Amino acid sequence: MKHGKKYTEAAKLVDRAVQYEPAEAVALVKKTATAKFDETVEVHIRTGCDGRHAEQQIRGAVVLPNGTGKDVKVLVFAKGDKVAEAEAAGADYVGGDELIPKIQNEGWLDFDVVVATPDMMGVVGRLGKVLGPKGLMPNPKAGTVTMDVTKAVNDIKAGKIEYRLDKANIIHVPVGKVSFDEAKLQENFDALMEAIVKAKPSALKGQYLKSITLTTTMGPGVKVSTAKF
Repeated sequence: MKHGKKYTEAAKLVDRAVQYEPAEAVALVKKTATAKFDETVEVHIRTGCDGRHAEQQIRGAVVLPNGTGKDVKVLVFAKGDKVAEAEAAGADYVGGDELIPKIQNEGWLDFDVVVATPDMMGVVGRLGKVLGPKGLMPNPKAGTVTMDVTKAVNDIKAGKIEYRLDKANIIHVPVGKVSFDEAKLQENFDALMEAIVKAKPSALKGQYLKSITLTTTMGPGVKVSTAKF
């Protein structure tokens, strides 16, 4: 894969043979960001889990203390008094059955997170084929299927992110923007890692965290030492 001049220059700052301490990695990742826009800082965690086994699945959510730096649009499926509650909490869109054709037939997907009250999951289930592949399906483990829509919306707006294993048993999550100062990025990274360590499946034998890489949207990966985790 051929990389541009900026990427090549940035990559020279990173020693691929070294696993950096988290604070060093955060500082380095900020230095390697060369794009003209405010890049997202991402963490990629390769685990020793086998997601094909239900007892080794990892899925959950954590509120990053300093948010993600992104304005997140929330859609809430609700009815009755929960509609007003969701609107008061600051949900961008609130509705029920009437949203199904809009999403299914018109391809409307102008939202980042979907929350649903349990009594609406029958309705939302009809959107499984559309929302599932995009990782937008509400899930109790992630706190997005709940009667407490106020808390759900507030947490998401405050910087709650969801983590889960992909098909290769890797977790990919954003922990902020390059414009964040190092301390804020470090706090977000620590909060994420604490949640991931707690989420270790009890059924797992062998090494849990195989590698941790910090990267920006367009920058090279920086390996983080797994020793302290």
